[in-house]
Amino acid sequence: MIASMTGFGRGSAEADGFAATVEMRSVNSRFCEVSVRLPRVLSEYEGEIQRLVKQAFARGRINVNVQLTQTGDDVLPLRVNPEAARAYARLLESARDAAGLDGPVRLEHLLQFSDIFIPVEAEEDVTGRSEQAWAVVRAALETAVEALRAMRRQEGQALQAELAGRIDAIETLLEAVEAQAPARVEQARRRLHDRLEELLGDDRLDAERLEFEIALLADKLDVTEECVRLRSHLALFRESLAGDEPVGRKLNFLAQEMNREVNTIGSKANDATIAHLVVRMKEELEKIREQIENTE
Repeated sequence: MIASMTGFGRGSAEADGFAATVEMRSVNSRFCEVSVRLPRVLSEYEGEIQRLVKQAFARGRINVNVQLTQTGDDVLPLRVNPEAARAYARLLESARDAAGLDGPVRLEHLLQFSDIFIPVEAEEDVTGRSEQAWAVVRAALETAVEALRAMRRQEGQALQAELAGRIDAIETLLEAVEAQAPARVEQARRRLHDRLEELLGDDRLDAERLEFEIALLADKLDVTEECVRLRSHLALFRESLAGDEPVGRKLNFLAQEMNREVNTIGSKANDATIAHLVVRMKEELEKIREQIENTE
């Protein structure tokens, strides 16, 4: 079962006073490239995250986004911004004096200004607990990896069906080439015989020499070896599609080899029917190579 290189995965976990969410997005790439964004307190684990992701995927540019928060009834995701609180208090006192009013500035006055509270970054209270935080993040990461793998495999099923159909189409065209090839040699033999007869006449026509020339011509026109190799590549391509390992690079190599054989058949054809069949095979191969770019 082949896999696509595009997909999305999300995982969450909660334990030991921490909650973690990991989101992963994957797009096409010739290699496995992993970019990680995570809280500063976990920066030492960036390399470990990259290692775990590369163990799971062979190809694709994968972006990993890690969010970490603290949990618990006694934990609020806010803290007081003392600089802002003092500045607003002075501002209110100045406004009171300017207006000639009496009375102190009270807490409820300051609560009108929402920016005296700022979000608490998880790393502010994680000192000495980074291992517990990492354990929660890792659990969320493993869930996200499985979700991303599942989506890539699901999209890979559609890719596999399309590739298999195009391989079938090439094989059908190849069968038509193989059926036309012997008739092409006989036609060439007849044309050569008629031409020599026209030029030399029957009395000067050397039958043995003619057969020798025909043999040389047939050898130049013979595409049997190319057809055999192309059929072998088609069989190996199908076998690779059915495997469980990442095969994107292998399929790309096989597509190149198939294209080489098809080009050789076209160059040796010297026949309009076969030339047309070769063009259609090359069209299918081009579509195959486009889809392989999406394959892990």
